[in-house]
Parts: sequence; C-alpha cells; structure tokens
Amino acid sequence: MGKIIDVAAAVIKKNSLILVARRAKGEHLAGKWEFPGGKIEPHETPEHCLQRELKEEFSIISRPGAFIGESIFHYPDKSIRLLAYEVVWLTGDFMLCVHDKIDWVRPEGILAKELAAADIPIARMLCSKTP
Repeated sequence: MGKIIDVAAAVIKKNSLILVARRAKGEHLAGKWEFPGGKIEPHETPEHCLQRELKEEFSIISRPGAFIGESIFHYPDKSIRLLAYEVVWLTGDFMLCVHDKIDWVRPEGILAKELAAADIPIARMLCSKTP
C-alpha cells in the first residue's frame, strides 16, 4: 500500500441540516455523495485547505471550526485519511464546479445517500451525535 493522502472534509450545517455534494460525471468517484473538501497540500493546515477548497469548488467563504473525527479508507488505487471539521458557511452562493448537485439532509438521512466509502464513518459519527 502506498502513501496515505490526507484529505479535509467540511461538515457544513444550516439549521439542523448538513450539506452533502454529489461528484459530477468525469470526476473521481462520479455519482457518489460526499462531504466537500479536498487534498491537503504540503504547506497548509486542514483548516486552510477547507477554506481554499470550498472557495474553489463552490465559490463560498467559510470558517472551519471544531475537528469531528477521521476516517481511513483504502481504495484500490490509493489510501485516504479523511479529516472532518465543522465548517461555518459565511457568505457566497453555491456554484458547482466538481459536483453536479448539493443537498441539505438531516444527520440521520446522510447514510441513505450513496456516499463515497471514506465518508461513511464520518456520517456514522454525525448520526451518533444526533439526540
């Protein structure tokens, strides 16, 4: 198994709903739902990565908050360490670049989506925190 790639994931909440995004055709994991984010570059923190990725992928300004948890998953071609953070959406209208759809769902409804494998443990963590 090769090097593990560190990826930051945003758990953006609005009221009691959480944002998930579906990967567009032609993208890696096309058709799968995920918590948005991306690969952490060598010079950046997970929080900085999330601010950059959310601006690039959605044209929104955000503020990362508390660390939620991590998920390690071994895909056939690579291994991912997904670091999930609570993120506050500050401003901007969502423009989709690498996703073809977004949805706001209740925490208990996230697992009903066809999630990318690395995102499933994070979804389970969020479900377990629901009263």
